[in-house]
Amino acid sequence: MGGECCPPQQWRRRPRAGASSRSRFRQRRCPRPRWRRPAAARGAGGRRAGPGMGNALGPAAPRAPRRGEPLGSPGSFDELHRQCKEVFPQQMEGVKLIVTKTLSSHFQVTHTVHMSTLGPSSYHFNATFVGDRQLGPTEAFPTLIGDMDNSGSLNAQVLHLVAERIRTKAVFQTHQTKFVTWQFDGEYRGDDCTATLTLGNPDLLGESVILVAHFLQSITSRLVLGGEMVYHRRPGEEGAILTLAGKYTALKWVATLNVGYGGAHASYYHRANEQVQVGVELEANTRLQDTTFAFGYQLNLPQANMVFRGLLDSNWSVGGVLEKKLPPLPVTLALGAFLNHWKNRFHCGFSVIVG
Repeated sequence: MGGECCPPQQWRRRPRAGASSRSRFRQRRCPRPRWRRPAAARGAGGRRAGPGMGNALGPAAPRAPRRGEPLGSPGSFDELHRQCKEVFPQQMEGVKLIVTKTLSSHFQVTHTVHMSTLGPSSYHFNATFVGDRQLGPTEAFPTLIGDMDNSGSLNAQVLHLVAERIRTKAVFQTHQTKFVTWQFDGEYRGDDCTATLTLGNPDLLGESVILVAHFLQSITSRLVLGGEMVYHRRPGEEGAILTLAGKYTALKWVATLNVGYGGAHASYYHRANEQVQVGVELEANTRLQDTTFAFGYQLNLPQANMVFRGLLDSNWSVGGVLEKKLPPLPVTLALGAFLNHWKNRFHCGFSVIVG
């Protein structure tokens, strides 16, 4: 090619007429290189391609589009506000003892004794069976959960994975010898959407039923939009309620909003650092003409094995729960106190969790 460098110089003996026996050595010179335009810039016949001649190699191949981030599954509709709610402390009252015993890798039982100062004391026995098919650290199928108290009331749940993307759930609740609630759920989880259908308390003879449909769609990797429709029917009454929902997840915060005919529910969760998390909730009920606001926070002290959760709401209530683990023993102590300044009510609780 014209752009390559000249090969090394060579000496060649060349006889000359009339010259002496001594031959002169003449240097063979390399011709001066000539620069040539690349073929892609030349048209047919070696001429330079003008604006109207086109490329001799044909049109350039289109650039492959960049693949965006995977959207991911939006999760369940009932878990839209879960991150914010986990920051708030649970109400505690009286003394509670919880003992959990793992009998095998699939079976676990829990005994709960609660001595209350506001109501009657109670005892609960809980049994959990987990199957072999595990989809995640907290998801395994099939799962059977049963809880019975000292009065004979039962609360049972059955979760089963019918197919890779289809899950079913059945819930039964009784009060002593009377059925209170039974519902059946079917959920489909796609790559970027979730659809759920719930049938609650179906009664063919009484012509009453509750039907709930949920749908969530991941618009982007951070934005999720969806809705809920609740249809209920009983003798002399029939109606439906539609609720729209949206959730935006950033690197350190999550904002969620539900808006419907019955009111609105907004929550904001922010993770300041590894130790501090805060959450804000706003609930408005148009039927009761009531609006409540609550602020909660969580402090993690891993070096001290302590977790503190506190709350402050618009009903002039303040409260907090302190949890302390006692390693190497499998024991957790919890102490909580709640005060309502408007109603002048105060109650506290203490619990011991073993296992």
